[in-house]
Amino acid sequence: MMIAQPAELPPAREGEHVIAVSATLAINERMQDRHAAGVGAGDLRLGFGEAGLPVLPEVADLLARASRANGYGPVAGSLAARRSAAGWFTRRDLPTDPEQIVLGPGSKALLYALVAALPGAVVLPTPSWVSYAAQAALAGKRVLRVPVPDACGGLPDPDLLDDALRHASLHSSGVDAPHPLGSGGDQGRDGEPGILVLTVPDNPTGTVADAAMVERVCAVAARHGLVVVSDEIYRDLAYEPQAVVSPARFVPERCFVTTGLSKSLALGGWRIGCARFPASDLGERIRARVLGLASEVWSSIARPMLDVVAHVMDEPPGVTAYVVAGRRLHQRVSEAVHQELIAAGARARAPGAAFYLYPDLAGRREVLARRGVTTGAELARHLLEEHGVGVLPGEAFGDDPAALRFRVATALLYGRTDGERWAALHAPDPLVLPWIAGAITSLRAALAATAGA
Repeated sequence: MMIAQPAELPPAREGEHVIAVSATLAINERMQDRHAAGVGAGDLRLGFGEAGLPVLPEVADLLARASRANGYGPVAGSLAARRSAAGWFTRRDLPTDPEQIVLGPGSKALLYALVAALPGAVVLPTPSWVSYAAQAALAGKRVLRVPVPDACGGLPDPDLLDDALRHASLHSSGVDAPHPLGSGGDQGRDGEPGILVLTVPDNPTGTVADAAMVERVCAVAARHGLVVVSDEIYRDLAYEPQAVVSPARFVPERCFVTTGLSKSLALGGWRIGCARFPASDLGERIRARVLGLASEVWSSIARPMLDVVAHVMDEPPGVTAYVVAGRRLHQRVSEAVHQELIAAGARARAPGAAFYLYPDLAGRREVLARRGVTTGAELARHLLEEHGVGVLPGEAFGDDPAALRFRVATALLYGRTDGERWAALHAPDPLVLPWIAGAITSLRAALAATAGA
């Protein structure tokens, strides 16, 4: 019996956009491959945004008890889970009804569904998380980028945003095109900006925009008729949580908020995401579109995860204590790495949330050029191949390829075993633990060898 061979894929057509594997996932797999091959035992894994902590035992026990729940759940998620999520938002000054909530297999899936369901081109801060532009391309959306100055906490400069939107409006095609999911009365013109994606707190810069900046950006968005998609997955990891102000406070009828449990609870592999839709006609229409898309793509969040959501987002004492301890650890290690970067001659914004830093070695350009490093990608390659330090170049986040900027993620420095990670989580001073102290010493040496005179 002959087995039919798969047909060879035709070559990409001119102008066809091919989506590569996400840069964050790719660097993680490369570091894992190096370790498996025996060449990366001492590597510093600073490229992947994993929370780097073990699972809270009470949550692991809950999942074990729920593992026999193998039937499909409701597309939006169970009422109990949605009530818990609604309460979570309400306690953060965003009063929410369970009918405004949709749960999904990670916030990434929900972000894509929102970009696909909402009309218009996508406006992105630069730099911004690697998947936003890729998701816009998958949805057939044009992307308009606006720079993020140091003072803006990861948000686009309001004046530059206003100028970019005015220019885009003047040069839009003016041709009406049907939206693939139906008009619903909120359809923008083909190619005209319609969606502003923000990250509060920010990835990749690890900074937090203040309330005045959030308000100014939202005012510009409202003036130009944009909706706001606010990715708030790092909200509970802000070093001063009360300082985080959601864009939904300023444009309540036109702001869609996403979050999840992959960062604050270190449950990335469990794929638990949550979206809050505005209590408005627009919110109801887009929620219906997202539910339709969800029903055809992922059907529902994995049934056992609904019990996890219902428990975790009610914020019992054990969960709250875990989040507080994780936030303290992230802050302590991120601030220590920030000091090493500054000492090596980098410009880097002080971290305000999570476990990210976004240094710039422009001041060491002549030194780096002597080592054959003239771009961000070459810098990242040099750090990995010469010193075993894995980072992501700024161009992965939409930044200028010639810039010597890169993102550092510090959370995989906490240890390689659960025992080490628990010790780091509960240590009065995690920086004195041998594996963390050793990692920072190795980073110092790599930076000195790379950027030193």
